[in-house]
Amino acid sequence: MTAPHLAPGVHSVIGVDAGTGSLREADHLIHHLVDHLGLLPGTIACTHLIRTGERRGTAVSLALPDTGAAEAAWERLAGTREGPVVGAVLGERGYGPEEAARAAALAAVEHARRSSGRAVVFPGVQHLTGTVTVADLLALTAIDLVTVVGAPSADADGPSPATRVLTRDHVRPEWRDGRLALALVPAVGGALAPFEVPNPTPCCADHA
Repeated sequence: MTAPHLAPGVHSVIGVDAGTGSLREADHLIHHLVDHLGLLPGTIACTHLIRTGERRGTAVSLALPDTGAAEAAWERLAGTREGPVVGAVLGERGYGPEEAARAAALAAVEHARRSSGRAVVFPGVQHLTGTVTVADLLALTAIDLVTVVGAPSADADGPSPATRVLTRDHVRPEWRDGRLALALVPAVGGALAPFEVPNPTPCCADHA
């Protein structure tokens, strides 16, 4: 495997490819890995769209709190090689068919650079059920920024902290220029809701 240029922090980010196609499948994979590997609460797990060679689908990345936690998770993952995982990488190490390992490496590098990645598991996600305020969303989770799709440029400071957010128990912020950002859209009653709609039902409901 020829790995992409290693980005800062890549030694604490594990990339995984299990051949998943849809985002929902990738969400399930992330919850399986979090449970199977016993990952720490500070973990951020993301999905990444892959378009390389013949691979068209979604890989995932697991950013551990530090290199020690990443090494422990890697030992469990590479030691068992059970379940749906086809290829995986941590730093210069990898296993699986070349195309799967390459997809896993791309996911890990994107996450390490914080340039791309749709977060499924992240610190504070357990607070994002039902209706919350913008203030609580920013104070209680790892989300750094909220934006309203289609809002005038004059609203660059974002919505009022008191604005209600109807989470629909499905919140998927994305890495954007090094910040974890959540896109919101207007909802009923002057509230906001995440741009991404759960389809057909929130994945996390299957992992309660």
